[in-house]
Amino acid sequence: MTDEPIKALLPKSGGHQFVMYGDSCSGVPGALHERTFADVNAIVNRLSPGPEFILFPGDEIIGLTPDPTALRDQWKHWFDVEMAWLDRQKTPMWHTTGNHTAYDRMSEDIFREVLQLPDNGPKDQKGLSYWVRRDDLLMVFVHTLWSGLGGEGHVETEWLEAVLKQHADAKYKIVLGHHPVFPVNGFSGTYQREIGHEYAETFWNILVDAGVFAYVCSHILAYDVQVHHGVLQICTAGAGTAHRMPEDVEYLHCIQAALDEDGLRYQVLDTGGVVRERLQWPPKPVGTSSEWRRLAAGRSEAPFTGLIDAGDIVAFRVTGRTALKPWAPEQTLFTAHSPEAIAPIWLGSRGPNQTLTLVVGKQPGRSPSYWFGPDLPANGDFDFHVAFYPEMGPGGILYRAHRETVWTSLKAAAATGVENVRWPNAWNVGYGQHGSADRPFKGHDLAVNVCMGSS
Repeated sequence: MTDEPIKALLPKSGGHQFVMYGDSCSGVPGALHERTFADVNAIVNRLSPGPEFILFPGDEIIGLTPDPTALRDQWKHWFDVEMAWLDRQKTPMWHTTGNHTAYDRMSEDIFREVLQLPDNGPKDQKGLSYWVRRDDLLMVFVHTLWSGLGGEGHVETEWLEAVLKQHADAKYKIVLGHHPVFPVNGFSGTYQREIGHEYAETFWNILVDAGVFAYVCSHILAYDVQVHHGVLQICTAGAGTAHRMPEDVEYLHCIQAALDEDGLRYQVLDTGGVVRERLQWPPKPVGTSSEWRRLAAGRSEAPFTGLIDAGDIVAFRVTGRTALKPWAPEQTLFTAHSPEAIAPIWLGSRGPNQTLTLVVGKQPGRSPSYWFGPDLPANGDFDFHVAFYPEMGPGGILYRAHRETVWTSLKAAAATGVENVRWPNAWNVGYGQHGSADRPFKGHDLAVNVCMGSS
């Protein structure tokens, strides 16, 4: 393997440059994950310049043992051998708890003892939940499996809200926890895959109200990014655990990031040092009055075909009024279709609640993927944007009402988005999945406009 330096993305003056990676599940000499973790660490060590700090959202060691001596030995091997290359005085490393490392009171106590993290958390969670302030950057680390509330998936929110209010002057705010709040790649399940569903809405509303930029997590062994009410959820769990979710899509990785007044830019590096994915958030604005292009009703000329270029974003503004009564069969708003496969892109409503739905047919003979948005009530006006931002993978199907300024990812159970979908040149507005007159829109005054922007 080459030791050639990897060029790091750099922020503007006053910004921050850092690395995020999690879930190595190592700490055992000679075990499988020791080798894979070393492969990822070699990439972090090649970054030039090196990161100012490292964020590790949990599951450093394999843990999950009832033997406190074995647990301490794993932590010792992880820090003294596997992470010996890192000068932690020069490059601080901050951690969250995880289901392999803080799974009961004994392991929580050892986590506190070994990591010696800031002692500014809630009374019963000191050394487990905490915050770090670096100039204009606030980072809050939450314990998403606190034994005092019930263990895995249980997280308190009052302290989090108080800390964010206390540091309201911070220009940038990042919250970190082990468990996702929203499902990743279709892997879902309260307490086990995400934080408990009874906490999710309150938790996320706190982030939104406080102007948090991103929530960073791991746990699901994948790289994923999505956005909800303007706050990113970044999942990075490729630090060495040799399993993937799913195996044929995900890969071992680390994320090198730069955060400044223009937002967040990052590159996702695999164990060969190759940039597999990247992101700039927020994307450059699209949708000024001069940019929109009206698509003709029925068959419409396609303003572009093929792949959406890396970094580009394509937005549709859809307006109209639904029919007087609900219509459960599929109603087409817009479709881009070809004779070879189920329509690569179909946007419309489905079901008795007239749920906004995107259907993406990626390969002939394979079942399509689905994305879901809000319901479109009967006898009501609608005016919304749907954007395609391939850099975000499955999270890059974005929705917002016309007057809103922030995006939300449509719900999906897919591990890939439209990044490899070739848009055909046959476009239709208001009917058809293959150019026929089936699946018509039952309302009236339907208008679809499109615009493109580049990041």
